[in-house]
Amino acid sequence: METLACNFHSVTFNLSKFSNSLFSKFPLHQVRYSITPATTLSLRMTHSHSSQNPVIEQQRVIIPNKHGEKLVGLLHETGSKEIVILCHGFRSTKADRTMVNLAVALEKEGISAFRFDFAGNGESEGSFEFGNYSKEADDLHSVIQHFCEANRIVCAILGHSKGGDVVLLYASKYHDIHTVVNVSGRYDLKKGIEERFGKDFMDRIQDGFVDIKNKKGVEYRVTKESLMERLSLDMHEACLKIPRECRVLTVHGSADEIIPVGDALEVAKIIPNHKLHIVEGTVHAE
Repeated sequence: METLACNFHSVTFNLSKFSNSLFSKFPLHQVRYSITPATTLSLRMTHSHSSQNPVIEQQRVIIPNKHGEKLVGLLHETGSKEIVILCHGFRSTKADRTMVNLAVALEKEGISAFRFDFAGNGESEGSFEFGNYSKEADDLHSVIQHFCEANRIVCAILGHSKGGDVVLLYASKYHDIHTVVNVSGRYDLKKGIEERFGKDFMDRIQDGFVDIKNKKGVEYRVTKESLMERLSLDMHEACLKIPRECRVLTVHGSADEIIPVGDALEVAKIIPNHKLHIVEGTVHAE
């Protein structure tokens, strides 16, 4: 079994039929490398692109969200006016292999990319919360506003796993981005709770919260309020609110053991301007 992060090279269909701009050159087929994320403030790298050798610079960027929390990200600057925003999944960060691989693949196409930590994750300020889908969509809005004010064109937003739900929610709430890529997002947010936390979880959380522990102690806390926020989100209703002029691509692994491929099929039934690609034999890769 390969992970979805390592098997994007299977996505070799003609994306130009789906879009005349970004998707015609969206480099999903290149996302198959293991890249170590940069830890320095600025790292310059050289990649070949056609007959040229553009210099790529990774810049640490700090953007305040509407709550005043600092969101920390890395800009893969190629000099392009267009930029793609990458959104990580649950208990993940901008340093996740999927995020790094996508950013590097976009670099090779000469497209700038920005990967960042949602509030309460990675280097960003704020407290981690289990649900937080709506707040993360607002974090994404803050990021997009930052680059628009810097005279950049945010040509696409891409989210993996929980990030896939966030970009769909964003498209349903803010109608300013016309290309959205949902990678392994969940359609039914009521599912996955028992699988992750146990069948008695709903009974245990009635006291107000449950601490999720690992070998080192408490890993994170799930509050009843944050759980209810997730359970109250209706992705079907959200997808119906995505305007027709917004192009949505869903990519999902056929052997996804975390979020079944059936979720991608449900999303495909609802969104009018939608393209679905199933990557055979691949799992989730959180």
